[in-house]
Amino acid sequence: MKKRLLVSGLLACLGLPTVQAQQAPAAYLDPRQPINVRVRDLISRLTLEEKADQMMYNSKAIERLNIPAYNWWNEALHGVGRAGAATVFPQAIGLGATFDDDLALRVSTAISDEARAMYNAAVAKGYRQQYSGLTFWTPNINIFRDPRWGRGQETYGEDPTLTGRLGVAFVKGLQGPDPQHLKVAACAKHFAVHSGPEKLRHEFNAVASPQDLQETYLPAFKQLVDANVEAVMCAYNATNGEPCCGNQYLLQDVLRKQWGFKGHIVSDCWALVDFYKGHNVVKTPAEAAALALERGVNLNCGSVYPSLPEAVQKGLTTEAKMDSSLAILLRTKFKLGLFDAPGSSPYDKLSADVINSPQHRALAREAAQKSIVLLKNNGVLPLRKDLAKYFVTGPNAANLDALLGNYYGVNPEMKTILEGLVAGVSPASQMQYRPGALLDRPNQNGVDWVSGTARTSDATFVVLGINGLLEGEEGESIASPSFGDRLDYNLPQNQIDFLRGLRKNNTQPLVAIITGGSPMNLAEVHELCDAVVLAWYPGEEGGNAIADIVFGKVSPSGKLPITFPKSLDQLPAYESYGMLGRTYRYMNAEPMYPFGYGLSYAKFEYSGLKLPKRVAKNKPVEVEATVRNTGKMAGEEVVQLYLTHTPRQGQQIPRYALKNFRRVQLQPGASTTVKFTLTPAQLALIDAQGRSVAPTAPVTIAVGGALPSARSQTLGASPPATGTLAVR
Repeated sequence: MKKRLLVSGLLACLGLPTVQAQQAPAAYLDPRQPINVRVRDLISRLTLEEKADQMMYNSKAIERLNIPAYNWWNEALHGVGRAGAATVFPQAIGLGATFDDDLALRVSTAISDEARAMYNAAVAKGYRQQYSGLTFWTPNINIFRDPRWGRGQETYGEDPTLTGRLGVAFVKGLQGPDPQHLKVAACAKHFAVHSGPEKLRHEFNAVASPQDLQETYLPAFKQLVDANVEAVMCAYNATNGEPCCGNQYLLQDVLRKQWGFKGHIVSDCWALVDFYKGHNVVKTPAEAAALALERGVNLNCGSVYPSLPEAVQKGLTTEAKMDSSLAILLRTKFKLGLFDAPGSSPYDKLSADVINSPQHRALAREAAQKSIVLLKNNGVLPLRKDLAKYFVTGPNAANLDALLGNYYGVNPEMKTILEGLVAGVSPASQMQYRPGALLDRPNQNGVDWVSGTARTSDATFVVLGINGLLEGEEGESIASPSFGDRLDYNLPQNQIDFLRGLRKNNTQPLVAIITGGSPMNLAEVHELCDAVVLAWYPGEEGGNAIADIVFGKVSPSGKLPITFPKSLDQLPAYESYGMLGRTYRYMNAEPMYPFGYGLSYAKFEYSGLKLPKRVAKNKPVEVEATVRNTGKMAGEEVVQLYLTHTPRQGQQIPRYALKNFRRVQLQPGASTTVKFTLTPAQLALIDAQGRSVAPTAPVTIAVGGALPSARSQTLGASPPATGTLAVR
């Protein structure tokens, strides 16, 4: 009797007529049944055409089964995106610059709270549109191998260790800690070997060696699979001759068989159309649908899977294969509670008051503070906040796009850099503002009202850089002649000319604040300015966080998650996916700014590295070092551990490899001992065949606050503590 009442109540909540509630319950609607039983029962009730439609991103309602419409496409790269008011956190590359996986967990937890609250509100109104669901296609854990890629801003940088650590934390925060209920479903994208060119992505073939695959392109995906990420999105391009969404090696051999991935695979949007319009591996939509199904794609974002019934009728695939694939996909829906009565999930109670709450705004400000990288400081920062006169200028000072990046949400309280700086100064001080220059083209009016103001101000902030108009995804960057990619590494020439004018005959402090999501040529900015602050796309609290940094409320602690070369001439061709010559691990030329670099108002010194005399094969290694703040201001430091293996003739061996990192906070004069454990897998090398092999020659270990290179120290980083580990 109790069972009948429970199911009757459930059916009533789902909207079925009362008379149906008296009949025997359908297993798929009974929350007490195992998920696999519910899935099989539901599939048994579907027609062939309904099965195909349920494998589409925009699946329609099936009224006779009380299945509501559901749109799988939602975004949450740095806050719930494209869905209305939400907390806007720093862009992903800025989160990468924090080197803080605990922060990533807290940020993604806040995002998933807001996502659930927005979903709860939308469903209560009967809204089931795109960007209102619970399946989020984030994080982007591709490796930012080349600064020309306009979507590199969506990633955590160029390093597999950093990307994997932050990606795992982000997934855990999105999906939540409840073993019985998913808060939202996360998705690791774009699998795999995907980082431009944007214009060619629908036909491009990325060629990657076995070593580069296992050492660079796949490790972060493996870590997220091990962390039970619910979905993996396959990429537009081909890898080693097969489209990624039809790639036997990637989807079947690696993802399903080697790694044991149990979640669902979703195609990038309209990537299956590329099978016959770009890659030309099949001729028709039905053939494309059959190929994708065979390779393991469970969900189609696009227009191809409605052709699955035709593919079955033509003998290209079978209904049984559709059933097996759909079963994987439906498990995600059941884990999200989409077939359960309201109140069945602990997350159903999340309400709209969490959206852009004071707590989330404070977290956005903390994340922005920790993401900001101080690239140069000749002593002018931190500035007093009570000088007589400040001047703010530059095309991105009052620009909302400079806060956002791409895949963003919006809210009514975005704090531009100008607004943050104005709020940060004393009421006794004067602050003036003029934009002074356009973003990417010369002023049409040549009258200069800004240079004179700069010369008569006690300090000038010039806000330069780029924004989403110039870099991003294929169709979003409407001012980009190269489909969002940045094939010109320089800042727009008019910005450099503008900066020269500000510096001319001006001995007052000139502080450059740079926005953007990718490396750019800052050589002349570095030369002309007294301080250079890299703000990325800092989110809704960006202006306040920048003011906190420049006026000394907090010390900068961000570190570069990607190398800034001096010019693109230092890099291999953009289309080449070989790692030699790329990133801090394989770049031989001296960069402008190295990976892991970032200055502080505190001063950190490293000493006392302790290593075992020898390391036995397949045994972990304990490493410890002391870091002391010898400066006059408290600060946070990102302690970084790098390995350098002994070079060998004819072998591709990284010059450096980040293996661990940890944030520490130290008061002036304080010190702490930081301990790391290096596992055998971290100590190993990847050989040309993609196999992990134990080192047979001494390994240099460096623990410090930046890449252990001469360039880091030339720019002001402290020398690391170093030692050599002998191996048996």
